Amino acid sequence: MSQILVRVNELKNQPIREVISNRMSEFESFQNKLDNQEEIFRELCFCLLTANYSAEGGIKIQKSIGHGFIDLNQDELAKKLIELGHRFPNARAKFIVEARKHIDNLPVILQSLSGNELREWFVENVKGLGFKESSHFLRNIGFGDYAIVDFHIIDILAEHELIEKIERGKGISKKKYLEIEGVLKQLGQALQINMAELDLYLWYLETGKVLK
Repeated sequence: MSQILVRVNELKNQPIREVISNRMSEFESFQNKLDNQEEIFRELCFCLLTANYSAEGGIKIQKSIGHGFIDLNQDELAKKLIELGHRFPNARAKFIVEARKHIDNLPVILQSLSGNELREWFVENVKGLGFKESSHFLRNIGFGDYAIVDFHIIDILAEHELIEKIERGKGISKKKYLEIEGVLKQLGQALQINMAELDLYLWYLETGKVLK
């Protein structure tokens, strides 16, 4: 584990630290607006879009559609996603429209549940969100203690022999997801940063980018 700790600590002394700090501030700012149902829902839609797609593509689509996540019907939304180049326009439009039934309850859910119970609620109740996507959503709205176990993170952990390599395209069971999350928690504790910040540093090490 020592080599990956060294690499992250080196980044913490470089200019990228400020970029990551600013991104963390953006995430944490959502904690003051959990009652803003539309803004929170748009972030939920972003995470629905990024499943088996790219974060960069999801950001572009999120900016373009805006309020349409709430007021476009399923066919209109699918058509818009096609125009914007999403890989799975029909399935994602369906998931987003189905998720609208939760809009009014989001503030209550986010302020009454916590920890694994909070993430489990989204996994069980929002079609299209697995552990990774639910963790991504919660991280983006300021809940910093969930790991986003995508293949960029898996690859860098495997490169440093902290986990066994998993072939891309293979699903990750809940048990395996939580095992990998446990490894990330140990890293975060050693670096004295939360999981959200650790994810940004590891993503940067693997891709050279800081997204969301």
